[in-house]
Amino acid sequence: MITLRSVIYLFGMMTLAGCSGQKQASVTVEEQSGQWALGPFVRPEGVNPVISPQPTTFQCPMRKQTVRWEESDTFNPAATVKDGKIVVLYRAEDNSAQGIGKRTSRIGYAESTDGVMMSRSDAPVLFPSEDGFKEIEWEGGCEDPRVAMTEDGLYVMLYTAWNRNLPRLAVATSRDLKNWTKHGLAFAKAYNGRFANIASKSASLVTGVKDGRLVIEKVDGKYFMYWGENAVCAATSDNLTDWTPVLNENNELREIAKPRSGYFDSRLTECGPPAIKTANGIVLLYNGKNGYTEERDPAYPAGAYCAGQFLFDTNDPYKVLDRLDKPFFVPEAAFEKSGQYKDGTVFIEGLAYFKNKLYLYYGCADSQVAVAICDSDIDSKLKTHN
Repeated sequence: MITLRSVIYLFGMMTLAGCSGQKQASVTVEEQSGQWALGPFVRPEGVNPVISPQPTTFQCPMRKQTVRWEESDTFNPAATVKDGKIVVLYRAEDNSAQGIGKRTSRIGYAESTDGVMMSRSDAPVLFPSEDGFKEIEWEGGCEDPRVAMTEDGLYVMLYTAWNRNLPRLAVATSRDLKNWTKHGLAFAKAYNGRFANIASKSASLVTGVKDGRLVIEKVDGKYFMYWGENAVCAATSDNLTDWTPVLNENNELREIAKPRSGYFDSRLTECGPPAIKTANGIVLLYNGKNGYTEERDPAYPAGAYCAGQFLFDTNDPYKVLDRLDKPFFVPEAAFEKSGQYKDGTVFIEGLAYFKNKLYLYYGCADSQVAVAICDSDIDSKLKTHN
């Protein structure tokens, strides 16, 4: 039986298939998932990008000289809320070299009372220094943060420590989002250090809305995170600083979800901002990378990063209940398709629940930061409690 909804969906598919790659129309989340997916996320007019490079100087303890620490690129942001403001913690690169991954990254601080107009600090808040973490952070630095907070106000950052040899998940904590305590590699102690020296990145802590705040929640008595880029993996913790990767029956990393041939995420499924417990399950927003050859979705440019969503079972966080087949967010603006990463990137990492809206912060082509906002009856989807 052909319904009006199926006609709309098929029309959307034909529209996507006919795109030239200059601008992609995305099928709405409601058409794909019914009611579980979060969205729509709408770019506010005339405000993006909200964070761009600037020639601010900083006395770098690693280089022993003054550097323009955010001169080249500002991108891949985390986001949270403190004292009635949204705080965005973004990756910034200096101009010490040319090429992706060849400069030094530091984490900058910006805050906003409306989620759009940003007031920025002159100095980074997390950076490679003369400390006990030189081996994992020099000279690539601190990259791609994700941040969430506990009920008692402890902020937890999972970031990529990059020593120009091996990217690895590291942990830092703070009470004020400006002064951070580094705890080292997330997987350093698990299984006698078995996973301390594997490539790891992109950690999304499971959170939920409580008393009007998005806070870290436990799953089956433990803190839980999804992580990874080549596949979605998981890890658990008792203290938020030491994490144990979840293994399968063969004693290898348990891969919960993987890239799909023929889809927008045919190359990578890289975890995005903190996952959220909702009325329908745990929703994980992620970054899907399109392939370059026959495995790609031809509706999107080869190599483009677009955003997708998973729905996991709240009682069994390893069980995928649903997954969007088309991205809910795609590169559209010129600055999302021109920069360091010219194939097009809307790389989502920051999600803030603020005044009954969701603010999604993302990196634009590895060069700038922008925001999209969801205020479409969001509280009916979120699993809120007091």
